[in-house]
Amino acid sequence: MKVSIEISYYPLLEDYKPTIKKFIAALEANPAITVKPNSMSTHIFGEFDQTMSAVTQCIKDAFEVPSSIFVLKVMNLDRNK
Repeated sequence: MKVSIEISYYPLLEDYKPTIKKFIAALEANPAITVKPNSMSTHIFGEFDQTMSAVTQCIKDAFEVPSSIFVLKVMNLDRNK
């Protein structure tokens, strides 16, 4: 099953941009998923198991930053068009 995920990441840091860029780069390093960042959120597309696994691992790694907030929307359809 294909899924589309929209993620907004809010690291509560004064210098937040490098942390967000690191998170996006970690997602983009996974060849099994498609990652499309924009100014408001990041969109991720792929097969359910691979996509959820990649997102879960990247969020876990990002939680090393204190006070990180994620907002996710998960859709069971392919919006990558």
